[in-house]
Amino acid sequence: MDKIQVLKNYLPLDAAPVIAKWIDYFQCEFKVSRGRGSKFGDYRPPFQGRGHRISVNYNLNPYAFLVTTVHEFAHLLTWQEHRRKAKPHGAEWKANFKRMMKPFFEKQLFPLDIKQAIVNYLQNPAASSCSDLTLFRILKKYDTPGKQVTTVESLPPNSVFSFKDKRIFRKETLIRKRYRCTELKTGLIYLFSPVAEVSPVTSDEANPDWE
Repeated sequence: MDKIQVLKNYLPLDAAPVIAKWIDYFQCEFKVSRGRGSKFGDYRPPFQGRGHRISVNYNLNPYAFLVTTVHEFAHLLTWQEHRRKAKPHGAEWKANFKRMMKPFFEKQLFPLDIKQAIVNYLQNPAASSCSDLTLFRILKKYDTPGKQVTTVESLPPNSVFSFKDKRIFRKETLIRKRYRCTELKTGLIYLFSPVAEVSPVTSDEANPDWE
């Protein structure tokens, strides 16, 4: 199937030809990945005979898929220009992200609230990735209606939940920008993003027979 036609299943329609052109220009291996709770996308530089590799989660709405794709291509371009001399989300990456976002701004592909969140995101030196909470929350508004998602921040204190690998945790206190959570089986402490997607569990599930 034509690359553009495949990309149209995941992107705003007018964005697909641009992304297809980038894939060809950079000779990039572009993969639509399974959903990953810890990240939206990923970039890997050339290694052991393989070229640039980008993967983006399949279950993102079209705007989130596009923002994530541009985010990863900005990593690719920054690596190509600076190799490992540039910080992952430093000034060089921010300049390239802004530059690569420009054609989509010109095509007016984004609703105003997303566009403004991206502009603010680029002006905020503390924002290090697409997990920027303000941008993330605005992108989530455009998910398919009726899709039920539970995030760590939406749970009451001391709630018990399971994460993607089915381990069970108790939500505790907010430490700076992440929630301290205790894994019930081991007692180990983990820090969760407020917007990590989780599944609430019943009292029976929270007290399994570990033996």
